[in-house]
Amino acid sequence: MFFSLFSSLPKPLLIGSGLAAAFGASVLLKETSGGAKYSSDVMIENKVVIITGSNTGIGKETARDLAGRKAKVYMACRDMKKCEAAREEIVLETGNKYVYCRKCDLASMESIRKFVKQFKKEEKRLDILINNAGVMRPPYSKTRDGFELQLGVNHMGHFLLTNLLLDNLKQSSPSRIINISSIAHMRGKINKEDLNSETKYDEADAYAQSKLANVLFTIELAKRLEGTGVTVNAVHPGIVDTEINRHMSFYNSWVSTIFIKPFVWPFIKNPKQGTHTVIYASCKPELEKVSGKYFSNCEESEVSDLAKDQSLQKWLWAVSERWTRLNETKN
Repeated sequence: MFFSLFSSLPKPLLIGSGLAAAFGASVLLKETSGGAKYSSDVMIENKVVIITGSNTGIGKETARDLAGRKAKVYMACRDMKKCEAAREEIVLETGNKYVYCRKCDLASMESIRKFVKQFKKEEKRLDILINNAGVMRPPYSKTRDGFELQLGVNHMGHFLLTNLLLDNLKQSSPSRIINISSIAHMRGKINKEDLNSETKYDEADAYAQSKLANVLFTIELAKRLEGTGVTVNAVHPGIVDTEINRHMSFYNSWVSTIFIKPFVWPFIKNPKQGTHTVIYASCKPELEKVSGKYFSNCEESEVSDLAKDQSLQKWLWAVSERWTRLNETKN
């Protein structure tokens, strides 16, 4: 009787009901397939946090979450107009007025040094540094200092920023550094002969190389920080729909919009879902002394064999130190 009644409905209404049901099912599927959640209500009042690239995507949602936990948040961004708009939104939503925008372009060593110099005038402590900003698969280009863009922003910029802030982090121990990496590091290789992709450039390979560099940096830095009370861990946030995909022409094409996105949408995390492992690594009390690890879906995960290569860790550190001129006048 139910099916006969259902089949007697007008065809437009029947189609509409079917589409509504399908949409509802896809929303439910997206919610359930969004990975593990960190739902703790732990507060971090009075802790000072820096988040790079926090005017959009995962960075913005992380800033929103930590502001809601009463942290003092510095949004380190390249685009001040977008940063200020995001800051106002976060302040109004959380009621936390201690959220600030500061200029920091990870594609410029000069900009990074200026940011650090200003930050140190304003703050003595730094409890959490979240190296979130990134770029993925752009056409070949270089930073102002001559680094291939993905290597320069995703690794070199954060390498310099982190090292220049270590004094503040040590003064505030126990403190944490979170490096946003990716599962893409699993297929990454460090091209010692052409690290800067001068001879050959493949945007996917260069991205994977930069994400492997994040993990290598994390593990080597953890060893160097032993006994300081400062921990450093890497995070894979998952496959997240953010502006980082803007250079993927196929993903943004009309073909993809019509024939691919509707089917993969339920399985791709939204920015808020992408923050859970970042917040987990930043706030979970039990991780206070855990360092040199890689987390995915709010649990420790394995890294690639290359990421475990101690000689490669040391080699990359030495090259990064030299290329960023870390040991020259720091500020």
